[in-house]
Amino acid sequence: MTRKHCSGIFSHALALFALLSLAACGGGGTSPSASGGVIGGTGFKGPVSGATVTAYAVSGGSRGAQIGTTTTDAGGGFTLSIGSHTGAVMLQLSGGTYTDEATGSPMNMASGDVMTAVLPTVAANATMSGIQITPLTSMAQTLAQNQAGGMTDANIMSANAAIGSYFLVSDILRVSPMNPLVAGSGSTATTDTMNYGMSIAAMSEYARSLGMTTSSAMVTALMNDSSDGFMNGRMGQSPVMMGGMGMGTTMSPFRRHQGSCRRDVRLHRFSAEQVGHNLIDDAVPDRAPWCIQRPTCFLE
Repeated sequence: MTRKHCSGIFSHALALFALLSLAACGGGGTSPSASGGVIGGTGFKGPVSGATVTAYAVSGGSRGAQIGTTTTDAGGGFTLSIGSHTGAVMLQLSGGTYTDEATGSPMNMASGDVMTAVLPTVAANATMSGIQITPLTSMAQTLAQNQAGGMTDANIMSANAAIGSYFLVSDILRVSPMNPLVAGSGSTATTDTMNYGMSIAAMSEYARSLGMTTSSAMVTALMNDSSDGFMNGRMGQSPVMMGGMGMGTTMSPFRRHQGSCRRDVRLHRFSAEQVGHNLIDDAVPDRAPWCIQRPTCFLE
């Protein structure tokens, strides 16, 4: 190959590089193609596989336009793009299949049942990972939505913190719940992850004890119950309806404790034995039963 020919190829390469550089910088009147923001995490009521996860902008405190969607993998994992959105984001999971902790049987998320989570303002083009969509984040999202002003950043953070404080989970959006159906899960679980996973398992056991055919209906009932800030079997003035029992019934209210805003009433006791041998003795001192002792009022 001659020097002249090599020089020509080099000149063409430089020219092509210059054109590509100009385009990348927005030259020639062309806007850059931004990668956009990304949210990744897990849908968990036990891992929910094959579910649709949809991201919505929050506008004026309410759910706004759809900004992204994807499907969860076998482990409940998801990753979705939210483009150039900046601001609060609501995530909604629907459909899919999970293994129920109380029965050990696969269950489908029932039609009409969803799980949700809401994040305070997300910066433009930010990448967020490890975000959980669970029954607890669902209760917090509903609580925030029904506060004065709706899903403002202040209400979102307050609701997430209130639900987390009650269930003794430091961060319901980012702590990964322990899966009690996985052999040996208790041996490596932190207090945070154990509290999270066993609280969700207790909900499934409560659903089983009531004869619910799908425990996702319990999540919906708890979302409705928590929506007004009071866990009293009512959504505002109306009784909470509980589906998944062949026919609808209402969630039982609980007795007030000495006139206080707090209750000391068990929603249900859920012992380690009820989820098999996966929680070893050392991980669960005295194999003590878990119970959800929930306050009447989250926002005191």
